[in-house]
Amino acid sequence: MAEEIQNDTQPSSQQQQTNDIVLPTYIMKPDENEKFYPSQVKQIAQDVLKDELDGKIDERWMEEWVEYNTADDFESLSKDIADKIKTKCKNTLNLPRYKLIVQVTIGQKKDQGVSITSRCLWDTSTDNYASVSYQDAFIWASALVFGLYIE
Repeated sequence: MAEEIQNDTQPSSQQQQTNDIVLPTYIMKPDENEKFYPSQVKQIAQDVLKDELDGKIDERWMEEWVEYNTADDFESLSKDIADKIKTKCKNTLNLPRYKLIVQVTIGQKKDQGVSITSRCLWDTSTDNYASVSYQDAFIWASALVFGLYIE
């Protein structure tokens, strides 16, 4: 009986799977040319915000914002901008072992104030963030880019 169970549990040659073995690299800190530099990320994020928002939001959008609640349009716009910032940072900068997190917030200018804060637990020697903002006559936008080193 034990032999039957043993024969049934052994995979046939067609069912055998290969397991890839990934050895640890023991890389605890990034090389100098692979660090997250906020100044470089700020420039990329500022360029993307300006390219995506400059001249695209006009008075008609502001009227529709109030009348039709175009929150879905601004939600998709902020997601698109966040994706473009993340893609451009990954393609332009040499950050192979960094996880990039991008948060974009867009709001209407209506004589109100806003405060955006965040808290993170990270290694101050390798992790960092960049923050940029954009304003025109109708809207404001804020982009936060976090770079977290993955050991």
